[in-house]
Amino acid sequence: MTTINVLLICGGGSAEHDVSVLSANYFESSLAKSDKVNLLRLELDANGHYFDTEGNRCELTNRREVRFDNESKPAWPVDYAIPCIHGFPGETGDIQSYFNLIQLPYFGCESEASSNCFNKITAKMWFTALGIPNTPYIFLNDLTQEAVSQTKIALKQWRSVFVKAASQGSSVGCYKVDDASQVEQVLNDAFGFAPSVVVEKTIVARELEVAVYEYQGEVIATLPGEIICASNTFYTFEEKYNASSKARTDIVAQNLSVEVTQQIREYAIKAFKGMKLRHLSRIDFFLTDENEILLNEINTFPGSTPISMFPKMLQNNGEDFTAYLVNNIENQL
Repeated sequence: MTTINVLLICGGGSAEHDVSVLSANYFESSLAKSDKVNLLRLELDANGHYFDTEGNRCELTNRREVRFDNESKPAWPVDYAIPCIHGFPGETGDIQSYFNLIQLPYFGCESEASSNCFNKITAKMWFTALGIPNTPYIFLNDLTQEAVSQTKIALKQWRSVFVKAASQGSSVGCYKVDDASQVEQVLNDAFGFAPSVVVEKTIVARELEVAVYEYQGEVIATLPGEIICASNTFYTFEEKYNASSKARTDIVAQNLSVEVTQQIREYAIKAFKGMKLRHLSRIDFFLTDENEILLNEINTFPGSTPISMFPKMLQNNGEDFTAYLVNNIENQL
């Protein structure tokens, strides 16, 4: 039987580097269960350098092979790549553009879809164009006195806002603001993470998540799960990944009507197909007390750490993660 040489890349050097490494552990252990895959794992650092698990420096060439600086190690031909990278350069679409250039098949969303979802401004424009309700917002392109004034006006109108760096993931560069005296400092912090900023109305709502994935030629949306944070907090980067987190996750949200569940899943699939996503995504929603459904954001390469929602929801939906991965790999070769 012919085995497939799969290159698993993690890291990336962003604020989510360490989480990416944890996710890669899950992908590696899952693929180790398949005799169809021969795996090479590399870690990418912030300077764009690749290293294997033994610390050997190498590069992915345009001949679709990994070449090592240590010339005694033979080149490793690559049939397929898995860019298990959260944030830059994975979810931003950058590394996928290189894969496209060298015609290397890869797992996950393509470069344009990744970029469109990662940038919160572009994503919200897509949500609106697709007719999917989302949170009220304003955009800020520069840190100016006018931007400060606009934010204070929005805060006065909405009473509470979230200020978010437009191109960051996992709540990096995201701040809840309830007092006008905080605005200038928070904007300064947010613009330190991205050249543009989104100011959104704070929505008092349940936080629901849907795993949407492709398997055996079908796009599938799971039942919504739920993130339940400690009182008066939001799901920060630390709450997502710190062992001391007080947030609770329910793989299947409780006390949702059939109608609301169905509408959320329909919106999730509409977003997945409309934005040309591929293989996997986690699509997050708000549900207000009035049963108003608002699309919050799309994660095009969701975490797969021991506490992550995507693999748990997929498994709860009856899928074997190894079979799911191998099916998508084989379908592209």
